[in-house]
Amino acid sequence: MKMMQMILLILVGVCLRSAAAAKLGVVQTEGGLVEGLNIDMGFFRTVEVFKGIPFADVPGKWEKPKPHPGWDGVLVATKYRDRCLQVTLLQTKIHGSEDCLYLNIFVPHGLSVSTSLPVMVYLFGGAFLLGASNDVEVLGESLYDGKEMANRGGVIVVTVNYRVGTLGFLSTGDERLPGNYGLWDQHAALSWVRRNIRAFGGHPDNITIFGQSAGAASVSFQMLSPYNKGLFRRAITQSGVALSPWALQKNPMALTKKIARKVSCWQTQEDDMLACLKTADPVKLTIVGKMNLLAIFGKDPVMDLLDLAPVIDGDFIPDDPSKLFHNAAQFDYLAGVNSMDGHLFAGIDVPSINSMKETTTAEQVKGLLSGLTKEKGDAAITSAFSVYSVHWGLAPYPAIVKKTVADIETDFLFLVPTQIALQLHANNTSGASTYSYLFNMKTRIPGFPRWVEAEHAEDLQYLFGKPFSIPLVYLPRHRDLSGYMIAYWTNFAKTGDPSRGNSRVPVSWPPFTKYHRPYLMINHSMTKSSVSYDLRSFYVNYWTQTYSQLPDAERMEEEKNL
Repeated sequence: MKMMQMILLILVGVCLRSAAAAKLGVVQTEGGLVEGLNIDMGFFRTVEVFKGIPFADVPGKWEKPKPHPGWDGVLVATKYRDRCLQVTLLQTKIHGSEDCLYLNIFVPHGLSVSTSLPVMVYLFGGAFLLGASNDVEVLGESLYDGKEMANRGGVIVVTVNYRVGTLGFLSTGDERLPGNYGLWDQHAALSWVRRNIRAFGGHPDNITIFGQSAGAASVSFQMLSPYNKGLFRRAITQSGVALSPWALQKNPMALTKKIARKVSCWQTQEDDMLACLKTADPVKLTIVGKMNLLAIFGKDPVMDLLDLAPVIDGDFIPDDPSKLFHNAAQFDYLAGVNSMDGHLFAGIDVPSINSMKETTTAEQVKGLLSGLTKEKGDAAITSAFSVYSVHWGLAPYPAIVKKTVADIETDFLFLVPTQIALQLHANNTSGASTYSYLFNMKTRIPGFPRWVEAEHAEDLQYLFGKPFSIPLVYLPRHRDLSGYMIAYWTNFAKTGDPSRGNSRVPVSWPPFTKYHRPYLMINHSMTKSSVSYDLRSFYVNYWTQTYSQLPDAERMEEEKNL
């Protein structure tokens, strides 16, 4: 008996030594040597974390990123680096740095060092105005900490910084200040990952990019750009695509002139004004590029305050995004939205929807529609209102009217553009797969009405494994959901099929095709009935067919004046 115990102890000791030895240690990259930190994940598993590796040099103002010159010795990569210069969440002050083009790598190991793992590169959201690769601290841990996803999914996770706000997306709409600097940063990071990830145990031919909100729109732009052919293999967009109405600047020169005046560049000649802008203080340029919080409760929908965004520059984005899906045909694509993605914005535009005391009136619903559909004029308000109120009946319950407001903004800002992107991808692809989902877990945010389901960005805590890393603030059902999401996402990264891979999933997820439109409802209680078809097709058809064919208000006005 004692001999058996001794053998067991020796075996455990050998395993422990093997687990301790399972690390890359000092890694050779193109810029120099780097060394990270090993984190014990239990069960003889570790995740080796490399924080703050530069993928480009300090960028010049409104210039494309340049290669990093490299460093001497070993770069101790154990601390996150500064975010790119930006406003704080409340937009009262500035933080971050111009020296910000860094990425973080999370590499999982078992008893031996990992090799040829799939790679998942995450692009953060934040309205193209704020955010970072290590954003939003939750009990001392970044929301985008990749260790749980890496460990449970058996993939390398990479999180990336890119320029935002005025320094990332200001543009004149022509070659003088073409814009899209933040997109070029993302492209530079992806190129760096492809060139260097093999040294970290990754497979350079199996890279998936994924992102949420503005990060999802960024993923979409990267798919559509001709510069990314062969650079990655798969893409996931969560609550945002390049076709979203907030994802593209419509009149960049007007915004540039407005920002120029705010930093005292009053020159009437555009070239002189631009020369002045290029000498302006980066901190001042950043603060004047913030959203006007005082205008948020004004007449216009909050969407109209999201000024800074990518542009059609004739280069990185050579044409209207809807015309570029032939570039995306090579990538496997998985996309979806949260069932109440628009609720946050609807609550700002129509505050009564979250009030226990106030009712929401039909006039308020029409007022919201007038703001969203102003390019089509009064006819669109009447038309859209009849579509969204058709199920109300003569005396609708107050909660039904309130939920309708959230549904309108969810459809217009997120769901319909995503469905169009999925259809365009499926129409263009030859061999690559397409998958659609709706994340509809009930909200965990206290104080909201009972009808509120998945709020914007609520999917991220589950995808990044927070119910496992911070177990005390979650319940078993949240861990179930987190496990499902990590399994689907990482299976997709490995094989192009979210149902097929090393991780077991609760329900098989059928692909979305040109003529067949299934989607998976993702929550903690998934069965075969979690697969449904033609997501909100009544409303998708309205926006894509009836609404889009209405004449533009501006053109009607011109014809009237002839």
